[in-house]
Amino acid sequence: ADTSCEQLPPPLPQPGFSCAVVTGMRAEDFAMEELATEKEAEESHRQDSFNMLTFILLLTLTILTIWLFKHRRVRFLHETGLAMIYGLLVGVILRYGIPANSYHNKTPASCSLREGPTSTLLLNVSGKFFEYTLKGEINSREIHNVEQNDMLRKVTFDPEVFFNILLPPIIFHAGYSLKKRHFFRNLGSIITYAFLGTAVSCFVIGNLMYGVVKLMQAVGQLTGKFYYTDCLFFGAIISATDPVTVLAIFNELHADGDLYALLFGESVMNDAVAIVLSSSIVAYQPAGANTHQFDASAFFKSVGVFLGIFSGSFVMGAATGVVTFTKLHCFPLLETALFFLMSWSTFLLAEACGFTGVVAVLFCGITQAHYTYNNLSEESTKRTKQLFEVLHFLAENFIFSYMGLALFTFQNHIFSPIFIIGAFIAIFIGRALNIYPLSFLLNLGRRHKIKGNFQHMMMFAGLRGAMAFALAIRDTATYARQMMFTTTLLIVFFTVWVFGGGTTPMLSWLHIRLENQSAAEGQSKTKQESAWLFRLWYTFDHNYLKPILTHSGPPLTSTLPSYCGPLASCLTTPRAYENHEQLRDPDSDLIRGDADLTFTFGDTAITANGATSEEALERELDSREQELLSRGTRLVFPIEDHI
Repeated sequence: ADTSCEQLPPPLPQPGFSCAVVTGMRAEDFAMEELATEKEAEESHRQDSFNMLTFILLLTLTILTIWLFKHRRVRFLHETGLAMIYGLLVGVILRYGIPANSYHNKTPASCSLREGPTSTLLLNVSGKFFEYTLKGEINSREIHNVEQNDMLRKVTFDPEVFFNILLPPIIFHAGYSLKKRHFFRNLGSIITYAFLGTAVSCFVIGNLMYGVVKLMQAVGQLTGKFYYTDCLFFGAIISATDPVTVLAIFNELHADGDLYALLFGESVMNDAVAIVLSSSIVAYQPAGANTHQFDASAFFKSVGVFLGIFSGSFVMGAATGVVTFTKLHCFPLLETALFFLMSWSTFLLAEACGFTGVVAVLFCGITQAHYTYNNLSEESTKRTKQLFEVLHFLAENFIFSYMGLALFTFQNHIFSPIFIIGAFIAIFIGRALNIYPLSFLLNLGRRHKIKGNFQHMMMFAGLRGAMAFALAIRDTATYARQMMFTTTLLIVFFTVWVFGGGTTPMLSWLHIRLENQSAAEGQSKTKQESAWLFRLWYTFDHNYLKPILTHSGPPLTSTLPSYCGPLASCLTTPRAYENHEQLRDPDSDLIRGDADLTFTFGDTAITANGATSEEALERELDSREQELLSRGTRLVFPIEDHI
């Protein structure tokens, strides 16, 4: 868009000497303007450096305090809650402790646009054109703060930074470091909680909040537009759980593996479902004049959008993870770099194609941990695990630090006590209607029932975190979205501090046994409790997919029919034959497991008491094993997985 601003006309030049004087004055003015522009650019660079230094110091302080807490065995406050506290303190200092300063002239010009705000504005000032970009709407009550303090404005990051830079390593690490054995044994329950449970939570919260909005309207507390679709959108973003604090304590105390898998799996899948569900609600556009009324065709169209985006993202992520195959094992640095770039490009490719990068990068991480991991060199396997663990740690703590900072630096907060109290009540009701009814239905078909104390713990562990914040901050342009963002921040603060800090007492109060306390009980239980569908899939994966995509598993020449011999020989790598011959060595594989002593001959596992078991196949799900090869004998010691 191009517009012109009304400026006072310059004085008319007089003939002769006065014309030369005026021309010289104009040249001097232009030189002063260029000098001022250079000074502004230098000052802006210094401001950006100071802002980044602030966040780095926040992370450094958080790391040092975490070390102190671990040394003192303090469990009432997790590192994410600590990062939020430090962010709050810095936000208070930036907002109230540093004098307001501004090196820009923000006096509004007398300009008018016929078509409304545009993303890019070309401003014609006395024949010189200047380019401006849209930063968003500023409330009239906050315009003074924006004019007076540039630091608060510059410390507010572009929401795309969270989605394109900070979220991918967090989501990928969740899939890449997945404890696959417990996850896949509870896959049906996890999918039920993640898909059906998130939908139930979304619609329960959305409808309850619509009642709260109507109440606010009745008592005169609603000063802007807030539609039913806005309430559903809030229900979708606030249904994204992130029990990172609870899971960290579970891992440290060695809580029950199935409970850990249910909570972790639900949170991972739930984030993916929540972001796709929110996109589907945004895509809901009824026909007619009233675009916020219920329309059956628009509803089913949104359902189709949900299924299309999720399935497309799933296929793209899984396909990228499967095809990530390199022969750079002789150069671990190049192999690790290529692995990293391929993983990150999955997220960006999905977003560029109109899918959801969160879903794509999640399943990319799962498939790469299951297939690509086996093709990496030994050094690259260590490097990739450590690289993504560090990136996940820094990105997550950066986001939580920024949450604390944003409470004081965000310019368009809308605090509504009625809406905030109603949101807290709604999320508790939505969580209860998610966990308890679905657990009852799942227990009808489960051999290992989800106990009542497990259900209470899952209800308690419904914390909100990075994903809810990222979805809320992505769009704060309207009155409704600004109120949602403020409320989401407060909900994240409360759940992380109160529920996260109360995890250890809650474990004791609910009498949830730890794994080292129930080891004897676990030894007597068979591992054949897995769902038949999972066992069927795993047999197919072990005999056909893994030999094609990795160097592990039996050669295809021994699993495919004889008439497929040429194809099997073409698809089987020489290393697969070598591994198979090693398994057929007269020296048996001595596998010391967590529960028993197992001798493995080929693909058959025989326990110490003489009974065959599927433990050998299930152990392949756990890629966190330490192998020692010596004289044809393989000693496998499962080591503890710290997630």
